[in-house]
Amino acid sequence: MRILSVTETYAPFLEFGGPPVKVRALAQGLAGHGNEVTVLTADWGLEARMSAEQVSGAERSPFGWRRQENGVTAIYLPTWLRYRSLSWNPAVNRFCRARLQNFDLAHIYGLYDFLGPAVAEACVRRKIPYVLEPIGMFVPIVRNLRLKRIYHALFGRRLFEGAGAVIATSEQEVEELAKGGVAREKIELRRNGVEPPDSWPERGTFRKGLGMTVESKIILFLGRLSEKKSPDMLLKAFALLRKEPGGKTLQLVFAGPDEGGMKARLIEMAGQLGLTPQVRFTGAIFGQAKWAAYRDAHVFVLPSQNENFGNTAAESAAAGTPVVVTERCGIAPLLADVAGLVVPHDAGELARAIRAVISDPKLHARLAAGCSEVTARLGWEDPVREMEVLYNKLAINAAPSAES
Repeated sequence: MRILSVTETYAPFLEFGGPPVKVRALAQGLAGHGNEVTVLTADWGLEARMSAEQVSGAERSPFGWRRQENGVTAIYLPTWLRYRSLSWNPAVNRFCRARLQNFDLAHIYGLYDFLGPAVAEACVRRKIPYVLEPIGMFVPIVRNLRLKRIYHALFGRRLFEGAGAVIATSEQEVEELAKGGVAREKIELRRNGVEPPDSWPERGTFRKGLGMTVESKIILFLGRLSEKKSPDMLLKAFALLRKEPGGKTLQLVFAGPDEGGMKARLIEMAGQLGLTPQVRFTGAIFGQAKWAAYRDAHVFVLPSQNENFGNTAAESAAAGTPVVVTERCGIAPLLADVAGLVVPHDAGELARAIRAVISDPKLHARLAAGCSEVTARLGWEDPVREMEVLYNKLAINAAPSAES
């Protein structure tokens, strides 16, 4: 099949979190099955990234930069204006006029951008089916709630109505979509996956880089420092743990890019709570550095207010590190009492769970052993096959009959 994947962020711009990692894994998996996959995305500074990080395989095209990687062609449309992870890319309309008819189907990832609605409208005009995957953005929770509601009124309703299928990555997201008015028969459940590295970094690499002693027990948060992910609640839970016996050996590490000034708030909170020496900020980390952090952590914590899946928790399990997640994370049922503990969205409950994992060697060993069981069920091969089946069904249904 000829598949167009549409996403606001894509590799090598992994600082945007889970979406570019997910889209790349699915795109490369589909290409590996013999499909022709093109990713249409925004240019967040590819030329500068090529020079700074030796990103290869890119060349100029009529629509911006074009880059080949593992069988996938990515088109980076020039960005005229940007705000956070939102961009304005006028070349999308020119691309649709010139190239859209060359595809059998489009898969649109995300909401609250302009790429998706532009491609969806063009697909409807040309009677090309498209799949919509909200990636956990359907329910407005934090930041610019009024603007998000306006977006749904202007674009969102038509996006969902025109989609041949809507992808949810957990039962939690299925219910959110259904309660929001999306027809259940249109919702398809397909989990995310995790792709462990080909080789693991040596244990102690991350700890050594931060100058931590062997006795230190690392509590790791890895992801965007955003209000939605509640790093401030984790800091409050850490303050409770710090007061207990053995609390001085604990180190809380926030690894991830700042969003909306959250890092400054956390630094100020840590100072007020007297925790500054035990709280570290590494900024965004990727590749081997990311896996080294998972490997050296004693426990990984994802305290989100809402998470359609929770890729970082899956990555932690792949590294063999037990996790603590809130019950508002879609991945929670897969992890509960096997590779981690699931708690309500509450600082006290979070602290109790972290304490249990840190202070009970038998519990820690049992959860660490369960990580491999969870990881075995979280490969990308099944999600890729499920997408192929869905794409073929939608393409066959959209094809004109021989009689017509």
